[in-house]
Parts: sequence; C-alpha cells; structure tokens
Amino acid sequence: MNPTPEAPPRPAPITLQHAWRFWLKLGCIGFGGPAGQIAIMHQELVERRRWISEKRFLHALNYCMLLPGPEAQQLATYIGWLLHRSWGGVIAGVLFVLPSLFILIALSWVYIAFGDLPAVAGVFYGIKPAVTAIVLHAAHRIGSRALKNTWLWAIAGASFVAIFAFDAPFPLIVLGAALIGYLGGRFAPQRFNAASPRNSGKSFGPALIDDDTPTPEHTRFSVAKLWKLALIGAALWCLPMALLTTWFGWDGTFTQMGWFFTKAALLTFGGAYAVLPYVYQGAVGHYGWLTPTQMIDGLALGETTPGPLIMVVAFVGFVGAYVQPTFGPEHAFAAGALAATLVTWFTFLPSFLFILAGGPLVESTHNELKFTAPLTAITAAVVGVIVNLACFFAYHVFWPNGFAGAVDVFSIVLAIAAGVALFVFKRGVISVLIVCALAGLGFHLMR
Repeated sequence: MNPTPEAPPRPAPITLQHAWRFWLKLGCIGFGGPAGQIAIMHQELVERRRWISEKRFLHALNYCMLLPGPEAQQLATYIGWLLHRSWGGVIAGVLFVLPSLFILIALSWVYIAFGDLPAVAGVFYGIKPAVTAIVLHAAHRIGSRALKNTWLWAIAGASFVAIFAFDAPFPLIVLGAALIGYLGGRFAPQRFNAASPRNSGKSFGPALIDDDTPTPEHTRFSVAKLWKLALIGAALWCLPMALLTTWFGWDGTFTQMGWFFTKAALLTFGGAYAVLPYVYQGAVGHYGWLTPTQMIDGLALGETTPGPLIMVVAFVGFVGAYVQPTFGPEHAFAAGALAATLVTWFTFLPSFLFILAGGPLVESTHNELKFTAPLTAITAAVVGVIVNLACFFAYHVFWPNGFAGAVDVFSIVLAIAAGVALFVFKRGVISVLIVCALAGLGFHLMR
C-alpha cells in the first residue's frame, strides 16, 4: 500500500512587490477573453501559487459575474484586495488594463495613420469576416449557458426583434428584460434560476487564503468605510467631468465621451459583447465618432491584444478624437491618446468601486451566490442583441456598398471558414484572426 503523500506547506505571505509583478505579467499575457483570463488566474493563483483556495476563488468569481463590467478584471481586483487591502486591489485592477491601453493606443495610431497602405488594408480586409464569425460564436457561447428554457429563448428572440426591427435603445432592452426577470422570479422562479458555478472538489494543498482562513480585518464591512469609498468614487468621477466641462463645454467631444462611457460601464451585463451594440448605437449612430467599418476593425484589434475585450472603447475614443482633433491637426495623436485614456478611466472606475465597496459584504459569508432572476433575463436578452450585432457586421462586410452593390464572395467564404474553425474545430480566436488576416492580405495584394 502506497503511503499517503504529505500535503505541501502553506505558502508564505506574499509581499505587495511580489504581487504587482504577477499582476503586470497577467496584464501582458491575458489573451483569450474573460474565459481565458479566468483560466490563467485559476491555474496560477489556485493551482500553482496557492494564494487562494478554489472555493474562495469561485466565491469571488460568482460575485464578479453578478456585476456590470469585465468580470476577469474585477476578479483580479478582488483577489488583490483580499491579499493587500485597497491598494492591492487598485494595483491588480490597473495593471490588468494598463498594458492593453498602451498597445491599443499604438495600434489605433498605426490603423488611422497607415490604414490606407495596401498591406494594412489587406490585413483588415481578412480580419473583418473573421470578426463576424467571432461575434456569432460569442452569441452561441453565451446562449448555450443562458438559454435553458423556452421563456429565456423567447426573451432572446424578443430582444433581437426589438433592436433589429425597431432599433430599440440597448438600455431600454436591459430595463425591459430586468422587469420581466423580476416578475418571473416572483411568479415562475424555476424558470429564472441559473445555478452558480460549483466547486470542482479538487484540492491543490493549503492556500494562503484558504477555506477556513479567518476574515482579515480590512475585509470586514463598515458603514464608515462604505461612505468613505462612496465619497472618493464620487470625487474621482466628478472632478474630471467638471474639468472637462469647464475646458471643453458639456457638448465637447471629451466631455460627451466621459458621460457616454460612464453609462456604458453600468450596462455591461453579460460581458463586452453585450455592451458593443450600445457602444455602436452611441459612437457610430448618435455621435458619429467613427464609421461602421472602423467599429469592426476596432473589435478586431481588441481581440488581438491582451486584457479585457471592453478595451475596444480605447480604440473608439482614440479614433473619435483623432479624426476631429480638438487640439488642432498637428496634435491629433495627443487628442486621441488623451481620449483613449479618459474613456478607459470612466469605463473602469465603477468596477473598482463595486469591488472595494461590495467586497466586505461578500466576504461576510462564504456561501456560493446565485444569479438573480433579473440578471438571468438580462443575460438572455443579451444573446439576441449580440446576434443582431453579428447581422450588422455581416451586412457591412458582405455588402460593403449596400444591398444595391455587389456581394463580396471572398468575405463570405472567409467568414464561413472562420465559423467552421471556431464551431467545429474549436480553434482559438487569435489563431483564427491571424490566418484570416494572412488570407485577406494575400487576396488583397493579388487583386
């Protein structure tokens, strides 16, 4: 009989310097969207480093999935806060985003300044059909988890009709779905009850923050702390908005970007793909900051960079300020970089506040959370909205000159090939984008 192996010792306490190096590394290698980023954190923090137990990890993840905003970035903020108080959470969340901000500013400048070059144009020509397939795949991925019965399918179908046929505003769709979910939760709760992820039961040895680790003092709920955070959060939002309004006026591009992306940050239930239709309605349809084609290209750039996909807002901000430079044509890059930074600030500020303010309430119990009925209905509605987004992309890619113009057969073939790679062969988004980009480049140069 083999002897029982000894359990590994509990890890030594982690210094803040050690932690921030890991969070910076995560921000640089966080490809694959939220699923990939959460998988990396689980492998590194639960399995290999054992900074946190799996039960506590899933408990934090459940809370982050209830919130609007990028759940992977919020999870990093939450764990950083558990380990090293508020500053640990801020450092973890900022470093999760910062590398992708710098990369997207550089890529956005290359795109807008050199996008007419044959090589660059060819690459984006191949990427556009792939993005269409990727968005449709995202709808399938979310729908397979969310649409568990005919009621939720009906909500998804109704949301698609509302936005496709009647151009209903995305916030109105969210509010309508939330109301249906609230009523359904009261009168048909079994139809609106989505289970939380469960502990896999695996043991990786004792963790620094284990199942039975006493609640640290800084994670205990305090009304005074809550008020302090609320005041700090209000100041961090009001001060830049006041400065922007003073310098550029309420109708100025920077001011309107700050206001618009604050609203977008509070509507990202269901992930970045859920808020993209709202960003499109505002940035393309209402404000005219960029064209539909540029929106598709921006999503492609967001898919190919580390960090949360919602960082596509940095591209939207950069392009919107670059093409109508507030500081004059000679300072177009400065205007674009400032806009990208501002929209990132306003998009992620609520996420930090949700974690730092709500974390103590979550830590007061280690029972698993469940999705509320309104959130279940919102997630179902999001599926219909994302399908509409795929239709929007397909229209602009397959009929670049409108239905009256010629159909782009090569783009259709490339989109089908990308769909087969994603749905049938389970290829990753990055590899699909690279192959499609090379195919588009070759076809574009041979024409």
